[in-house]
Amino acid sequence: MTTLIILILIGFTAGVFSGMIGIGGGIILIPALIYFLKLDQHTAQGTSLAIMLPPIGLFAAYNYYKAGHINIYYAIVIALAFMVGGYFGSAWVIKLSPAILKKIFSVVLILIAIKMLFSK
Repeated sequence: MTTLIILILIGFTAGVFSGMIGIGGGIILIPALIYFLKLDQHTAQGTSLAIMLPPIGLFAAYNYYKAGHINIYYAIVIALAFMVGGYFGSAWVIKLSPAILKKIFSVVLILIAIKMLFSK
């Protein structure tokens, strides 16, 4: 039962942040899966991707669409390229050790945070 509550809290929190500021997948889900459920980096990333398979962002995207805040052309082109990139990226990363993968993931998060903190 405790695991179920943790899963629901992780999902709800990621959903709230995704709807509010457009993040959730990797930035919220992966660290939460690692630290609260003790998954290894590969399993956390795979689980995060599996979570995103259903149309989880559909309702949030619909609200943005109604408000006129979606560029459909950009979304379609990026989504298609994202699928191809996701295939090749995942094929490459599953060959890395979990320790190296965790370091790469951490550095990427830090760089994104620094860029966002100091940009106008």
